[in-house]
Amino acid sequence: MPRMARIVLPNGPHHVVQRGHNRQVVFAATEDYQRYLEDLRELKEQFGVRVYAYCLMTNHVHLLLAPGECTAGLSQLMKALAARATRYRNRLERRTGTLWESRFRSSPVQTEQYLLACTRYVELNPVRARIVSDPLEYPWSSYASRMNRLEACWLDRDPCYLALGESEIIRRMRYQEFVHQALAPDEWGLIREALQRGQLTGSEHFAADVQRILGFRVERRGQGRPKLDERDVRSGGD
Repeated sequence: MPRMARIVLPNGPHHVVQRGHNRQVVFAATEDYQRYLEDLRELKEQFGVRVYAYCLMTNHVHLLLAPGECTAGLSQLMKALAARATRYRNRLERRTGTLWESRFRSSPVQTEQYLLACTRYVELNPVRARIVSDPLEYPWSSYASRMNRLEACWLDRDPCYLALGESEIIRRMRYQEFVHQALAPDEWGLIREALQRGQLTGSEHFAADVQRILGFRVERRGQGRPKLDERDVRSGGD
């Protein structure tokens, strides 16, 4: 069966996940995480992609990315990131072969209703995996960078985050309150399943708008609460 074509929208946010090949470890030491983030910071500028959120887990990464008018930038960024990490690991371990799954997963996100929810979903990964009890304690997520923001921080601020308040102090406070609210199971399930299926994270109206832009029908996950995979919950899920 041919795989479904990836949907990438210009200037829109996309929830992206890339896993290690056969779920193998891709970040084994502090230097591995640091190098990946340095590459992400450099390559986002090269390919014209905004980075709204990230979370690096032991065997996979979550990213919230927004390409510009050139939608090819998103795939180019992910390909370059994966290639650099693979070359680094192969040199370090004197090995050959792939480090990542051949294809990353992505889901276009409806800005108005779901972007902040997806940001929270990404940054709460280490809490869901029971690595930390507070996302602020995890060093490889954008949450710590966002809450302790310095002027030199390279993370892009999305329009929904900016709309939280007139000043950065107010925005951080309101976002922190939002993150610590209980995550509704149906919201968690919608985001997770849309990503797994490569479908849209959004409403029926969003799907209709995307269809008008693309000129063909796009799938959106059905209603109802999906079953939870306990192994995914323990490993941080999708």
